[in-house]
Amino acid sequence: MAELVEEEDHKQFFIGINQKEKSEDNYKSNEDKHHNHNSNNNNNSTLVKEKEEEGQSGQGERDMAPPSGNSSIHRSCSRPQLDVSKAEIQGNSEEKDPTILLPNQSDDLSHLALDIGGSLIKLVYFSRHEDQSANDKRKRSVKERLGLSNSNRRSYPILGGRLHFVKFETGKINECLDFLSSKQLHCGGLESHYTDADQNAIIKATGGGAYKYADLFKERLGVSLDKEDEMDCLVAGANFLLKAIRHEAFTHMEGQKEFVQIDPNDLFPYLLVNIGSGVSMIKVDGEGKFERVSGTNVGGGTYWGLGRLLTKCKSFDELLELSQKGDNSNIDMLVGDIYGGLDYSKIGLSVSTIASSFGKTILEKKELADYRPEDISLSLLRMISYNIGQIAYLNALRFGLKRIFFGGFFIRGHAYTMDTISFAVHFWSKGEAQATFLRHEGFLGALGAFMSYEKHGLDDLMVHHLVERFPIGAPYTGGKIHGPPLGDLNEKISWMDKFLQKGTEITAPVPMTPAAGTTGLGGFEVPLSKGSSLRSDASALNVGVLHLVPTLEVFPLLADKKTYEPNTIDLSDPSELEYWLKILSDNLPDLMDKAIASEGGTDDAKKKGDAFARAFSAHLARLMEEPNSYGKLGLANLLEMREECLREFQFGDVYRSIKQRENEASLAVLPDLLMELDRMDESTRLLTLIEGVLAANIFDWGSRACVDLYQKGTIIEIYRMSRNKMQRPWRVDDFDAFKERMLGAKKMPPHRRALLFVDNSGADIVLGMLPLARELLRRGTEVVLVANSLPALNDVTARELPDIVAEAAKHCDILRTAAEAGGLLVDAMINNSDSSKENSSSVPLMVVENGCGSPCIDLRQVSSELAATAKDADLIILEGMGRALHTNLNARFKCDALKLAMVKNQRLADKLVKGNIYDCICKYEPAG
Repeated sequence: MAELVEEEDHKQFFIGINQKEKSEDNYKSNEDKHHNHNSNNNNNSTLVKEKEEEGQSGQGERDMAPPSGNSSIHRSCSRPQLDVSKAEIQGNSEEKDPTILLPNQSDDLSHLALDIGGSLIKLVYFSRHEDQSANDKRKRSVKERLGLSNSNRRSYPILGGRLHFVKFETGKINECLDFLSSKQLHCGGLESHYTDADQNAIIKATGGGAYKYADLFKERLGVSLDKEDEMDCLVAGANFLLKAIRHEAFTHMEGQKEFVQIDPNDLFPYLLVNIGSGVSMIKVDGEGKFERVSGTNVGGGTYWGLGRLLTKCKSFDELLELSQKGDNSNIDMLVGDIYGGLDYSKIGLSVSTIASSFGKTILEKKELADYRPEDISLSLLRMISYNIGQIAYLNALRFGLKRIFFGGFFIRGHAYTMDTISFAVHFWSKGEAQATFLRHEGFLGALGAFMSYEKHGLDDLMVHHLVERFPIGAPYTGGKIHGPPLGDLNEKISWMDKFLQKGTEITAPVPMTPAAGTTGLGGFEVPLSKGSSLRSDASALNVGVLHLVPTLEVFPLLADKKTYEPNTIDLSDPSELEYWLKILSDNLPDLMDKAIASEGGTDDAKKKGDAFARAFSAHLARLMEEPNSYGKLGLANLLEMREECLREFQFGDVYRSIKQRENEASLAVLPDLLMELDRMDESTRLLTLIEGVLAANIFDWGSRACVDLYQKGTIIEIYRMSRNKMQRPWRVDDFDAFKERMLGAKKMPPHRRALLFVDNSGADIVLGMLPLARELLRRGTEVVLVANSLPALNDVTARELPDIVAEAAKHCDILRTAAEAGGLLVDAMINNSDSSKENSSSVPLMVVENGCGSPCIDLRQVSSELAATAKDADLIILEGMGRALHTNLNARFKCDALKLAMVKNQRLADKLVKGNIYDCICKYEPAG
């Protein structure tokens, strides 16, 4: 979390010590180039193409394997079947989720489903994303110790896959066919060996167009459309979204959007209102239990049809966009027009309530050309939306339904549409009912058609298995930009250049000299209202790519999983959002420089770095324009979005060389620190260890000046100085309670197992958390170091920790025997004379991945490895700003919990602890 430290305050902390980090350009290295070799070779590898198009996976796509057991996956079509002949397990067959090699299987099994309506074609397709992580001995050792085997393994045909959402105008169906052909989705995807020569492939489809255009699909693509019932698909799609997507549903009143958490166990019954060309109202009582109870022929098609005649607009999106500039009071007769500017309060009608849509035109002697098209569009939109809302509520009242969900592409996340529908429901129900909308509003039918494939696997997925990402390009395919897929990194960079050109319909922010009228976001222009900062149409919502990660689980030690909220900062507060967006934007140039330097500063690296900076800036500008465009986001999500954007442009580990220098410098002085600690009594040592964790968390060990100091052997003095700056009492100081649990007169037994959620590389892990882990091991407590699965800033990763522990173990018997017991020294070269000694009775020191690649952690989605490890843990230690302040400060657990952090941001200090920058947090919460 070093980039969120306020630099001037940081300088003041250590007077006389140069803490200013020098540019990474001084330490350019080519050592990381091999991490990106896929971008320039192996052009025939379609797996690489999929990665380059969508970006590297963000969370926990590990230990995933194709399903085993049956000889084939039955599908209701003749597309490629799963061929398990000569199948074999790769690596250790005792693993919980081993990789299974299928030598005779084509490279991909893809699902594709369509909803072809009268106005729009909605498309959902699945792509498999194979896990490429190493099957290392550290993982096997941990799983063997935890007793994880294949006995409880579940079979997921969609392991590690992604769901993509795309839409086209039905009138431009040839563009849809071109897209399917370019991605070869009709024959299994780009990865498949299946070719157009096979003429009996079948695609699931729903909607009237599945009948109307069946011959065209056969003629152009050589595929048959397997028609699924439209109502079945709508309900199946809605049920899945409401159960599986955490922030799928939201309300919208007077421009204010609020996300609603739906309890899957209390979902039914509800009324589903699907607004397409026409409107259907469906009473849903359960899975597969529903009845169409009403509807109206006045829907999206009516709006588009009349709007096209009255305004000459050429597309639905153009008509919607026109309404944003309209004033319906120029055309509609309002209550105030009838009552002389007064409201009719007796029956709850305000001055601005519409008394008669288009009613004012009968009082004026004007022709159509005399009215503004913008006003006509808005008046028409409000008329249709209000009537849909009214009819929906009356049907909900008729059947006693409390929940009303609205879906269909007519809505498009359009504020006026949602506000008008909400007003109608609120007015007629006298405030007792509310309209609820869906983020994936237009894809219900297509998603339901997708689920009609046998073995689609979605029924087994739960909310914690799905992670939504927003890769560049994904929201636009089929929108105003569409065409062939972005097959490699160069195409993505070129696409970004085109996207960011000024003067086009899709203008996104471009760097400029700060001037009056800018957003303050690092000098980027305010996005044009006509264009889009990363949006494809007039919608106020962006629909991302759903990553399906069945290996993610809810952390089992959360006290209340339903009420748990990871984010401490509420970004629904506009001032908070603006502040953190500016922080991220201001830090972007330095991050871009580090990214380029991490790849040797080559021309290719500069192109990638520039494309990354432009892409992430566009995301930030989109959020400034429409804060809820990506769903409900917290600060953790913003930070993770940045890391995902780096990975999308194939920057694997931007801080790698910095982390290596930090680790080497800190390990060099670790023996002196351990000797100092061993000379202390238990009570003094425990306090010193906690101080040490806090002190190490503040240091900026990446600077050249500090590295020079380490080499001169003066690091201990600097370390002591930092501890002396933090005299107790701390801002939050529960140390005495923690000490009583550890060393008190009650002589309580030591904890069985402690989970230490570690933060940064260098001093933080080596001089802070490892000595604390050593103390717990000394007391007979098993210790599990929990680290990131993927790189994020200078955070240490689970892949890096075994080497760090191995080096530290050379100087400490306690760490060595524990690391051996935990399987961390399997491959390490230990040079101690007694390295061959066995100590099978030693408590183990283990390392597990947390399942994410962010500076923060959302404990609703952690790796299955961590979840299994947590089941026997009775102590949790969360360390650092990201894991203990930005997230989880207010989290409660079933076991003892210690949260350690130094507040390195004045705004956070004010907001969270009403204190000052560099105040310390030592928050201890006993079990229960």
